[in-house]
Amino acid sequence: MKPYKNKINRIRSFALSLIFLGVVIMYLGIFFRNNEIIMLIFMVLGMISILGSVVVYAWIGTLSTRAVQIKCPNCGRHTKMLGRVDMCGHCREPLTMDPSLEGKEFDVAYNRPSAKKDSTKK
Repeated sequence: MKPYKNKINRIRSFALSLIFLGVVIMYLGIFFRNNEIIMLIFMVLGMISILGSVVVYAWIGTLSTRAVQIKCPNCGRHTKMLGRVDMCGHCREPLTMDPSLEGKEFDVAYNRPSAKKDSTKK
């Protein structure tokens, strides 16, 4: 299983991959220069992918401004945290601001509302 990353960095990586995907799709459209309709379809699909990336970047930017900025106890650098549990964006240290989760094994499921109910029952 691949290692878990900080939520903000994962979403930014997804937006960056949308840009590259859009460029590749538009580049594939160049191979259909003889058929303008197919070329136009590829160009429009590539542009939609790039515009989707702009939307994702704008969304994560507004989400990042509301994220809680904390100091990582391991590396001492400041990082932004989304949800109840997250990883440090620099050293991948598991972080939590919920006192009921202190000392527990890191699990992404703690961010789901159903897991919140389960952890308070225990």
